[in-house]
Amino acid sequence: MSSLIRETHSDKRFILVSRKTRLQELVEKFNTWPQAKFYLEHNNIDAMDYLVEHDTYKSCLQQAERILKPLARFQALDRDFLPNYQFSTQDVVVVIGQDGLVANTLKYLNGQALIAINPDPQRFDGKLLPFEMADLLNVVKDTLAQKRQQKLITFAKAQTNDGQTMLAVNDIFVGPKSHTSARYKLIWQGEEELQSSSGVIISTGFGSSGWLQSIITGAMSVSGQKHNQLAAGFNWQDKRLQFSVREPFPSQSTGTTLTFGKIDEKSPLVIESAMPENGVIFSDGIEADYLNFNSGSTVTITVADIQGALVI
Repeated sequence: MSSLIRETHSDKRFILVSRKTRLQELVEKFNTWPQAKFYLEHNNIDAMDYLVEHDTYKSCLQQAERILKPLARFQALDRDFLPNYQFSTQDVVVVIGQDGLVANTLKYLNGQALIAINPDPQRFDGKLLPFEMADLLNVVKDTLAQKRQQKLITFAKAQTNDGQTMLAVNDIFVGPKSHTSARYKLIWQGEEELQSSSGVIISTGFGSSGWLQSIITGAMSVSGQKHNQLAAGFNWQDKRLQFSVREPFPSQSTGTTLTFGKIDEKSPLVIESAMPENGVIFSDGIEADYLNFNSGSTVTITVADIQGALVI
């Protein structure tokens, strides 16, 4: 049966995306596991928890490889290589969680189906991980036979005036590199305003239950508001984004009128930097991968042309 499936889907290729475990990252830092274990135990941290998590995750990767290899061509891919990997339109991507790895992988795809697996349901909530290892074979067969629905996910796109672009699955941050005030001009729906704040968050529907949610929750608590239409976020596939200015500061030269709003094809958001240094743009919480956003820089935030596709 597996040979028949392979013959039928010879044009397909499975890409199994994984990431280093906490144990592996510690071993890279301390050179050996005994040294890493000594460090953990010296700080009263349960080293066994790291070991169990590592063994569970590696076991899932081995199981996934045994399942996928007989069905079609196969390629294992570590997260670190995602930015430079060339995905084919015929690829089916399998991600062995966590949620952050799913979001990070989606950013480098262009409509390819993504199957997200929770490797350890007792450890991870897995809001973006609808399947467990026991589901993988059936989900893969259904996906190859086009019997599985896919939930579309709208991305955000930031494009600077010097031609640099950045996609986001969850959110984009525009502001200062450190805990200082950002100064900029915000332009939206025909209005503009000079502002001073701790930065601007632009969220997709996919990310609207994350960083944006914490901002809304804090604002509701401060204002005494009990309900907000975005308290539960908005749909992943909606062709819209939501921006929120963090901690806007009113002064003689800076305003607080344009602090919250919807971005769609008719209403892009434009931000002009007024920061001599330390201005940045980054996406999905990955601060190390940023675009400079200093004086003279302008960024336009829009809904991206491409969407992600999460198998459900």
